[in-house]
Amino acid sequence: MIALIVIGVVVAILIFMVIGTYNGLVSLRNKVKNAFAQIDVQLKRRYDLIPNLVETAKTYMAHEKGVLEAVTKARNQAAHAEQKASANPEDPQAMKGLMDAESGLKRSMGNFYAVMENYPDLKANQNMMQLSEELTSTENKISFARQAFNDAVMQYNTKREVFPNIVFAGALGFQRAESFEITDPTERDAVKVSF
Repeated sequence: MIALIVIGVVVAILIFMVIGTYNGLVSLRNKVKNAFAQIDVQLKRRYDLIPNLVETAKTYMAHEKGVLEAVTKARNQAAHAEQKASANPEDPQAMKGLMDAESGLKRSMGNFYAVMENYPDLKANQNMMQLSEELTSTENKISFARQAFNDAVMQYNTKREVFPNIVFAGALGFQRAESFEITDPTERDAVKVSF
């Protein structure tokens, strides 16, 4: 009889550990999703600003069609990758795809701004200055949102990887989440916008 009581207590403890682990991981996974939603909002804002920037520059940069097309193509790729990551922010493959697409967009925008330096009338255009200022502000917001997302991912991964949670996490369907980081060290510099 005592043996049955001990087994029952051990089983009850295991059940409560699994329930606690599950609830804690669900809470942190939701925090990761919410943090990514903040990035998502700012990325969409940036993706909406870029076509306006390109359209404004088109009349001035008629001979730079390749640069404008590269920006548009990179923006579309990044927007597509963002949609995939938004559907499942803790999916490491989706986050890697987004990071790669964002790197390509950052390079294209860098080239765009470098070429724009050759067009003083464009740099002086009021609409272009306003769009560039909004884009810079959005980049700052993305940076802050990415920091909050990475903090949430770290908390989630830590909770998932500590003992005894690691024993149950995989079986309960909680995979390791991927941080939103810049992989190419040259891309850590902010896009420089000067007028």
